[in-house]
This record gives sequence, structure tokens and C-alpha cells, in this order.
Amino acid sequence: MSEIEAVLDFWFSPAAAPKWFVKDPDFDAEMARVLGPLLERARVGAFGHWPATARGALALVLLFDQAPRNLFRNSPEAFALDTRARALTKQAVAAGLNRGLAQEQRLFLYMPLQHSETLADQQRSVALFGQLDEDPEWLVYAERHLEIVQRFGRFPHRNAALGRATTAEEAEFLTEPNSSF
Repeated sequence: MSEIEAVLDFWFSPAAAPKWFVKDPDFDAEMARVLGPLLERARVGAFGHWPATARGALALVLLFDQAPRNLFRNSPEAFALDTRARALTKQAVAAGLNRGLAQEQRLFLYMPLQHSETLADQQRSVALFGQLDEDPEWLVYAERHLEIVQRFGRFPHRNAALGRATTAEEAEFLTEPNSSF
């Protein structure tokens, strides 16, 4: 099996899908075992040819965006590859590679824009998620991310991991339900 297929088969497996948006130490450990070595190779440029195809671009985005969030939870390293993930997403969309993917796959191709603390990326995220109609919640979450970045210019729930001071308004916001992802 190719490394691209190894990433996609792991992430889109029936066992992984229910754990995508929950904190699960067992899933994080399994991800570290399966995707950790591929992430380390990707970091140093081993898969520079992957973005030439839709599946390859998606696999690399998953390694740079989703894998660090699970492998390095609550640390700056969880967000260290966000810039690279966003660049890959923008490149894939500009090349029209997203059109060759199923909606659930496009959800994760677009996710680096939703994870961005840049307002323009958030606006683009909402536009792209608005094109997905399989699950209306996908757009709802994209809009919630946009609202937070519009309000604070960043995601306050990342402050502790990134060593940023939390303002009084952010601290109050973080006590509200659904204030973090």
C-alpha cells in the first residue's frame, strides 16, 4: 500500500471517524503509531510530490493539520505545521484538486483554513464549507470558527498552549459552552 493510501485508509476508516473530533488518548496513541513516522518524513520534505494529486494533497494536509493536533495536544507543536497545511489547501483548491474528492474528504482538505487565525482564511473556509451539503453541521462549525476570529482575532482556547496571555474578555468567553473545539 502506498503511503498516501496508508494515511487516507487510517483517517477515513470506520474506526477512526467517530474519534475525529473527540479527545481520546487511545486514538492519539494509535495515530502516533500509524501516522507519526509518516509525519516526521513529511516534515523534512519526503513527500513533496504528493500535492500533484487530490489524494496526495489531502494526505499531506492530514499529516500537517490533523496529526499534530492529536500527537502534540495542548502544546505549541500542535499548531507548528498550520502554515504549511494552509498553503497546501490553497494550492489544491487553486488547482481544482478539491473537485476530485468526496465531500467528507474535502471537509478535511479545507480544515486548515478553518483552523487559521487569519480572518481572510476564515472567510474562505466558510465559502468552501458552504459548498458542502452532506452535513449542515460542517458549515455551522466553520461559521463558529469565523465568529471567534472576528471577535478576538485568534482562538482564545489556544492561548495556554501557545503561551499567550488571555484577556479578561477571552477568559469570560472560555467559560461559555462551546467556546473551544
